[in-house]
Amino acid sequence: MQIEASSSAAALELACFSVQGRLYGIDVMQIREIVRSRPVTPLPGAPALIEGVVDLRGSVVPVVDLGRALGGPEVAEDGATRIAVVHLDDMVFGLRVDRAVDVLSVEAERVEGTPALAIQAGYDTVRAVVRRGEEAPVLVLSVEQLLERVYRSALSARSDS
Repeated sequence: MQIEASSSAAALELACFSVQGRLYGIDVMQIREIVRSRPVTPLPGAPALIEGVVDLRGSVVPVVDLGRALGGPEVAEDGATRIAVVHLDDMVFGLRVDRAVDVLSVEAERVEGTPALAIQAGYDTVRAVVRRGEEAPVLVLSVEQLLERVYRSALSARSDS
C-alpha cells in the first residue's frame, strides 16, 4: 500500500504504519527512526502493554505492541514487521507495527479532528483523521495518549494484584 505524497505546502507530515489492516500516522517530528523488528527481552513486572526492551545501538528502548495498545490483537511477527522508535519530551520508546508504509504530506484541508461522539465518549487516542478520497482515512495517533494507555495498564495491573 503506497500513499501518494502531495507537492503542495503541507500542514503535517506523517509517518504511516499498517496495524491489523488499518492505516495510522504519527507526526514525523516524533519519529526518531524505524527499524526492523527484533527479539524483545521481557521486563518482569512491567505494565501489560510493554512487551519488553530492545538494545538499539547501545540504548535500551522499551517496546509497546501498537496492536494491543489500540485494543486489538498483538502484531504478528513477519519479515515486514517494524519498530517505530518515537520520542516524546525526554522519553524514547518503540511501537511494534505490522509494516511501515510511507511518509504522507498532508494539506490542512484534508485533516479533520476526531469525531465529536468519540471525544465525548472519552476516546482520545486518535487526534485527527486524514481524508483520502475513495481510500480509507489515515488515523493520526496521539503519542501522548498512547503513553497514557501504557500508564493506565500499569495502574490497572497494580489494582488487580
